[in-house]
Amino acid sequence: MNNTDPVSGYQSYDQSPQPYQQSPQPYHQPPQPYHQPEPDRSARNQATARRAALAICTIADVAAGLLGLWIVLYMLDANQANPFVEFVHGTADWLSGWAQDIFTMDTEGLRVALNYGLPAVMYLLIGHGIAARINRA
Repeated sequence: MNNTDPVSGYQSYDQSPQPYQQSPQPYHQPPQPYHQPEPDRSARNQATARRAALAICTIADVAAGLLGLWIVLYMLDANQANPFVEFVHGTADWLSGWAQDIFTMDTEGLRVALNYGLPAVMYLLIGHGIAARINRA
């Protein structure tokens, strides 16, 4: 039976292994120093941009989360003397310092929701917008 393999240099499954044949002239070449291939800078830059975008998203989400947590704690009339509630309130005051008393109304709960909710929404929109822009570049 003739070998009908289109690539005759390769062993087919129905053939027995051939012994290794050494070339008539040995090939001697001095060892070359190991050159590590240059990393693909664009892939590395994309990975760095993704990490930066993730960090920005995380910071924006944490800021908005703390502001939202303060709104919930206030609406549920949490104990203001509790250290955790004090921490959340102080952090929310610091994060929303630029938006304090934008809305002045008689209903205290609505005032807190708007004055702390607006910065939360702004942090989310700006943070995720910057992150999306970094990812796109």
